[in-house]
Amino acid sequence: MRADDIRELSDADLAARIAELEREQFNLRFRAATQPLDEPLRIRAVRRDIARLKTVQRQRALGAVPDVKPASKGRSAAKKTRARAGVKATAKKSR
Repeated sequence: MRADDIRELSDADLAARIAELEREQFNLRFRAATQPLDEPLRIRAVRRDIARLKTVQRQRALGAVPDVKPASKGRSAAKKTRARAGVKATAKKSR
């Protein structure tokens, strides 16, 4: 689940999705303890989805939702700024 998709969910949908994934995580852990899983990496994916959902939920609670901008392709913003200013990037000196 992508962060953009998560931010589009309402607070109630967010809480419901967290509860659903926590139930799935419990069932996966229980089955993993008793038998081999067909898709063992699903446990990791569910854990990370829960973390993403809880992060957005916490950001909303704090009122600290970041302004998400699409990443630029090519040079980084710092390199673009230096290039416009005519400053060359310096190499780190090795000892």
